Amino acid sequence: MSNRLSAERGTHLRTMTHNPMFGNFTIRMRHSATAAEALLGCALTLGLSSLVTGCKTVSPANSTNEPASPTAATTQYPQRPTVAPPAFKVFHHDASSITLVTKDTASDAEIEAILWQLRDAARAHSFDKLGVPQKLVDARDPIVFFHLYRGSKCASEKYTSGALPCGASYHAAGDFTLGGFANHNRADGALLHDEDHQTELWNPDAATY
Repeated sequence: MSNRLSAERGTHLRTMTHNPMFGNFTIRMRHSATAAEALLGCALTLGLSSLVTGCKTVSPANSTNEPASPTAATTQYPQRPTVAPPAFKVFHHDASSITLVTKDTASDAEIEAILWQLRDAARAHSFDKLGVPQKLVDARDPIVFFHLYRGSKCASEKYTSGALPCGASYHAAGDFTLGGFANHNRADGALLHDEDHQTELWNPDAATY
């Protein structure tokens, strides 16, 4: 059996040696070499790159190169103004809203100062000192709205049954809202620039007393 295997190997080697595709080179190997060893030797001699190429890099299945999550935007609130709040008075009230008026020339900072003053009164239960009935505020069910106007020209627009004094838009300079269904002491204050634009003065969900 070993002679037959040697003969088969010899025949295989002779065939490769005289095959025209291999040129004029001669492979010298021991008769005990296998056909696979002969093929590997042939590849190394000729430098056949096709026998040694084809490897590729495989990315790890559990790659950690994931895109970073975007950072949530943080709302920036303005600092409390340092100006003194100007005088104001109650222009009208009902069970759920109170309309206040201040001087026609009040600046934005002065409007903000009044809204902060209302927040302080909510915490201290001192609306009576500002000329606002404390019992009306305490009776809110569950919210009371304060509408602050520069002057009295447009102040009746929230409740008038006749022609609107200043047209169809909302003309208040600031709003303060106290109370809520989930939080009876929630306080929200906003400076109004126009009907569609406002500046929140503090975080209303953190503004409780």
